[in-house]
Amino acid sequence: MKRALLAKAWSALPKGGALIVYDQIIDDERRENAAGLLMSLNMLVNTNGGFDYTRAEGIGWVKEAGFADVRCEHLAGPASIIVGIK
Repeated sequence: MKRALLAKAWSALPKGGALIVYDQIIDDERRENAAGLLMSLNMLVNTNGGFDYTRAEGIGWVKEAGFADVRCEHLAGPASIIVGIK
């Protein structure tokens, strides 16, 4: 589902458009973002196949969808953004 949404976003954006994913992205080592880890556990327990993802996974999916200049930036608290440019 996540990959399908990214592909649709890429198709919908004009050249030069930006994708911004705002989420409680889990750190790659899965050790620091307790809120993100708990949200991932919640998704696994309460949905059919739901899960959260690490920084590296998110960046990889955004690149796979065709976006360039992809980066992840930590914001305040557990929140981060992944930005990609079409």
